[in-house]
Amino acid sequence: AETGSIFWLLTSMGFADLSIAEIALDNDTSVEEVMSLCDRMGIAYKNQNTRLALEDAKAIISAIMAQKNPDCTDL
Repeated sequence: AETGSIFWLLTSMGFADLSIAEIALDNDTSVEEVMSLCDRMGIAYKNQNTRLALEDAKAIISAIMAQKNPDCTDL
């Protein structure tokens, strides 16, 4: 899935139904990296199947995008 479509889905639905594993897969990164970002941001999770709240999912996806595109300021 395209990251832009994930943001549309999150915003249009008003909630996230994405697990850590799905975020990792959709954003071409590892589950470990997503969990590390959760730890740094203070986002609680149990395992890779934990589904994140909307704001938490958006924060994680934004952080992944920022890491991949450090010169991008549109986030």
